[in-house]
Amino acid sequence: MKSLVTAIQQRDGRALQAMSNSVPLQQAQPVREHTAQVFNELFKQLRATFPASMANFKDQEDLNEFKRQWTKAFAENNIRTIDQINAGMKIARQQENPFLPAPGQFIQWCKQGESLAVGLPDEDQLYELYREYCKMRGWREMKWPSNACYWMVTKIYSEMRSKSLTDSEVIKLCAKELRSMTARIKSGETIPAPVKQIPQLYIPTSKERSLEHLASIRKKLNLNPKSI
Repeated sequence: MKSLVTAIQQRDGRALQAMSNSVPLQQAQPVREHTAQVFNELFKQLRATFPASMANFKDQEDLNEFKRQWTKAFAENNIRTIDQINAGMKIARQQENPFLPAPGQFIQWCKQGESLAVGLPDEDQLYELYREYCKMRGWREMKWPSNACYWMVTKIYSEMRSKSLTDSEVIKLCAKELRSMTARIKSGETIPAPVKQIPQLYIPTSKERSLEHLASIRKKLNLNPKSI
C-alpha cells in the first residue's frame, strides 16, 4: 500500500502500470495451471484413441506447440474440467476419422457431450425442433421431448420473432440456449413443465364494433343499409 501511495504522490506512471499489470497476471496463473492439468489428462486419452496421429509429431517442439495451442483454446472457451474432457472424448471415440480433431472441433464435442449427458439434444436436433415448432405452432400441439426443450424452443422462437433473426443467427442462438440450459440442469435446477398456451382470440377494433352496431340497428328497424 505504501508503494502505491508513493507512486501516486510522485506520479510515477511506470510504477502504477506495473502494479496494475501484476494483479491479473497473479489471478490468471492458477487458471492456466488448472487448464494445463486438464489438458494433460486429455493428452493421455488422445494418445490412446489416436495413436497413429500422435506418432506423427516429429520432436518435442512439435508436442510443446500442440500443447500450447490446445491449452490456449481450452482457456478461451472455458473448458476446465475433466467431465468436459470425458464428454468430448466420448464423442471423439465415435468418429470414423482416425486423425486428431482440431481444437475447435474437440471443444464443440465437449460442449455437445455435456448437453447430451444431461438429456438434452445436440445443436442440430434443437434447431430441427425449432423448425418443427415454427410449422406446427397455432394449429396443433407440439410433442416435447422434455420440459427443457419446450423452454429453449419457445424462447428461441420468441427471440427470432422480436429481433427478426436470420437462420444462421438462430443456429447460434440454439448453441447459446443449450449451454445455458445445460448449466441450469447441472446446477440441480428443476425445469418446470410447459405452460399451456391460450389460443389468441380475435378482438375487433373500435371501428369494427361501430359498424357491427350500425348493422344491428338497421336490421332491427328493417332499414336500408344506406339509410344510416
